[in-house]
Parts: sequence; structure tokens; C-alpha cells
Amino acid sequence: MRISEIFYSVQGEGSLTGLPSVFVRSSGCNLRCAWCDTPYASWSPEGPEMSQEEILAEVLQHPAHHVVVTGGEPMVAKGIHELIHTLQEQGKHVTIETAGTVSPASLKVDLASLSPKLANSTPSLQKAGAAWVQRHEQTRLQPSVLKEWLETSADYQLKFVISTEADLHEAQAIITSIGIAVPPEKILLMPEGTSMEVMRTRYPLLIEACLKHGYRLSPRLHIELFGNKRGT
Repeated sequence: MRISEIFYSVQGEGSLTGLPSVFVRSSGCNLRCAWCDTPYASWSPEGPEMSQEEILAEVLQHPAHHVVVTGGEPMVAKGIHELIHTLQEQGKHVTIETAGTVSPASLKVDLASLSPKLANSTPSLQKAGAAWVQRHEQTRLQPSVLKEWLETSADYQLKFVISTEADLHEAQAIITSIGIAVPPEKILLMPEGTSMEVMRTRYPLLIEACLKHGYRLSPRLHIELFGNKRGT
């Protein structure tokens, strides 16, 4: 499996924010988000090929109970099912960070952190080229796959990156399209941005939506603590 980085930090997003976790970031993605903050795992994948044994050895160097498997898109990584099974055999709580475009099939995780991509994620023709723009648009939303994740996961959260009121309305339409009731506290709104200055401009909209609908606000703690840099 190609791995861009493995590091030990605190979880910066979602319902487990603040928990010490080992992050295993696979390299490679089936999308090309315009605002992607990990281009080294998607737009320009990098990192060595590592065996399951090598990955596990690095993970076990750290005392964390929680492991976050992320990307890129980890569900397109070779051997992802085997890796997660191996981590769970070691007693680890495993979160997978995925856009929810690939079926979980028989995969069982402790927390499915699903981040469906909104229209604001589609890259420009100048940046990505026509082929990738088309592929991204055709791939980014898979309501039936999202439903499968929600129905088969031990626990889940739906995270949406929000910039504008239009993004919020689109997120609500996606939730409806899944076709099953989603408890509002499982819906997390995150501010788009890679700096505190930009993210603070998004908070009033997000707070208003959370108060109105019962959603959960998800600050991006790692940006506040470390800035937008690798290994955090």
C-alpha cells in the first residue's frame, strides 16, 4: 500500500476531536477537490509502498488506542480491508475518513467518518482539465453508497465542508437523498479554509444552522493548533 505519511497527533475534526490518534494516510484518490489540503495524497500522490507489517510496526510505536485511516481516499488503496482488520486485531479503535464514493462491502470500522463532496469541491478546467472535472462530478456523490455505509457501520458521522449558504442547502439535499433518517447530531458542519482567518468568516453561518437544525459544529482543531502543515 502506498503511504504518504504516518504520524501521531490529536484528532482535529469530528466527534473524536482532541483524542490522541495515530494517522495512517494512504496516497491516491479518485477525486480532485479544488480546495484539497492534502495534494500530496491526491493531486500529486507521493510516498513509499509499505507492507501491512511495516505499517503496523509504525502504528504500534505510539501509545494511542485510536487509529485514523485517511487519505487521499483510503478506500481505493490496495489492501485497505486487510489493514483495518489487522489494526482491529491489535485492539485498535479504527476510524476511516472517506468521501463515501466506494462501497464498504464487508468492511467493518468503529467509526465511518463520511465527507460527501459538494459542488464547491469541483476543480476548474484550468487546474484539472476536462477529463478530471467530468470524472470528479460523476464520482463525488453516491447516495446509495452513503446509505450502505450508514447501514453497516458501528458508528458514523457525516461531515460537510461549508463556505456559503448554498453549500448548506446542498448538504441538506444530500442528506435527504440518502433515503434514511440521519440523527442531526451525526451531521457535522466544518468551515472551509486552511487558516483561522478564513475559517472565522464561516462560523456565523455554521453556528446559525447548528442552532436551527441540531447539527454539530466541527471546528478544525489541527489548523488552530498547528496551521496547515503535514504531520499534524
